[in-house]
Amino acid sequence: MNVSPKPLRFPIWKFLNQRVFDPEHTFYLLPQRYWHFYQCQHLETCWTMQYEPEQESRNS
Repeated sequence: MNVSPKPLRFPIWKFLNQRVFDPEHTFYLLPQRYWHFYQCQHLETCWTMQYEPEQESRNS
């Protein structure tokens, strides 16, 4: 059974709540740039997650 991942949706609330005057975080004024940053950040998060294979219980 192949399950396709859900497509990412634009995080409008995170975009609107960016830290504007924080020197440690980059402020993205253009939604396209923020979207690119968000996708890269999401991909890095997925790469760093610990992989745990699914355990199938077989009653034979």
